[in-house]
Amino acid sequence: MKEVLFNNTVLRDGHQSMAATRMTTAQMLPAAPILDGMGFNGLETWGGATIDSCLRFLNENPFDRLRTLKKAAPKTPQLMLLRGQNIVQYASFPDDVVETFVKCMCQDGMDIIRIFDALNDVRNLQTAIRAVKQCKKHARGELCYTISPVHTVANFVKMAIELEKMGCDSLGIKDMSGILQPRIAFDLVQELKQKIGIPITLHTHDTAGLGAASYLAAIDAGVDCVEVSIVPFANGTSQPDTQRMLALLEGHPRCPKFDTEKIKQLRIYFEGVYKELAKFTSPANERVDSDILIYQVPGGMLSNFRTQLKEQGMSDRFDEVVREIPVVREALGWIPLVTPTSQIVGTQAMMNVKFGRWKMICQPAQDIALGKYGSTPGRINPDVLAQVEKLSGKKPVTVRPADLLEPGLENYRKQCADKGLPVKDEIVVLYAMFPQQVEALFKPKPAATSSAPVAAALSAVLPGNGKGKHLFVTVGGKRHDVLVETLEG
Repeated sequence: MKEVLFNNTVLRDGHQSMAATRMTTAQMLPAAPILDGMGFNGLETWGGATIDSCLRFLNENPFDRLRTLKKAAPKTPQLMLLRGQNIVQYASFPDDVVETFVKCMCQDGMDIIRIFDALNDVRNLQTAIRAVKQCKKHARGELCYTISPVHTVANFVKMAIELEKMGCDSLGIKDMSGILQPRIAFDLVQELKQKIGIPITLHTHDTAGLGAASYLAAIDAGVDCVEVSIVPFANGTSQPDTQRMLALLEGHPRCPKFDTEKIKQLRIYFEGVYKELAKFTSPANERVDSDILIYQVPGGMLSNFRTQLKEQGMSDRFDEVVREIPVVREALGWIPLVTPTSQIVGTQAMMNVKFGRWKMICQPAQDIALGKYGSTPGRINPDVLAQVEKLSGKKPVTVRPADLLEPGLENYRKQCADKGLPVKDEIVVLYAMFPQQVEALFKPKPAATSSAPVAAALSAVLPGNGKGKHLFVTVGGKRHDVLVETLEG
């Protein structure tokens, strides 16, 4: 049997799940070349909430991060997470904006694109899949795994067959909440292996303590790849730790081989980064929480949700709000909880607790009920739908939501020009999703608050000892000398 492949997520989902997506590019750079030389099948470095976080909190151009990490880790394929028609935002965008975003990131070195839709509506994946294939990159179609009366192994297999027919190069099982049980993981992978001919990757979180066990079961069933992280950005609400998975697979015929000394070095380094991000970490994200099997809340959402409730002065009502999430989810058609639906359901649950159940309905929740995000897996609660129709004065749509959108790229380009912003494609597509943040990015800033550390790190590539080049990076007040064996271009 072939060794199971490992993708590593520490530079994206690891810190998104454990530290509210606050790891900076400068903090990633010392680790990137080490990760690049270890033999991982892929490094997840981009997408998901990192685009928002770069712009909103870190004063970084996310495309600069992509280019930087591609130079620092050029050998290993890099992965990103794309929300289908939502790109990396919450609302649907016109096809031309989706296509241009995909083109930009592929030109800048992205290799494997994980494409999902929060409702598992494949109509919302078709444009992104087609765009990735046109760029001759790897399209990985994702099944968003969840548990409900309408989510069965048979239905997931049916969706997987559709994704293969749509041209996906591989399939991902995206268990964003860490609720996939080992026996079901085995059955699902085994059934998929019988029905589709493309490789299968399993992605989970260890929030409920099931992640590593489900990986083992899936590996026994023939899964091709699993996704792991590195402590302290591992386990808990993140992916199982690389070293831990190697120990669990010791003696298994499919156990891969990794340099454990390098894993140890990376752990020591990331422990320092974790301390630097202490403001955004929480012991609650590190522990096993079996209640997640009821709430089904994704790890990345838990990390950010605690921060948001604190900002709203509702930290003491966390448990109450989380208990309301399944109520909202059922009323909105048993939607999976993954960005953006997890945030929408979480917001509505918070409003239900704060103001009374369904006394107020946030606009995104109304849009889900009206079909603006796509077709929900189950039926919308009739009473909630009636209230939404009364509030909005609209009836649900039944077509692919993007079919209702006019091409928008040139309009966004004009808006950028009118505001004195760059009009190249990558800035225009970022502006389409995050207009205020992009404007702020290009405002003149004092040197102390600029993104100069990253730029300086890139420009400080000096000749090494004949075996490579050295990248000098200052992180947390310390100067790091990083050997980059193949830093070219």
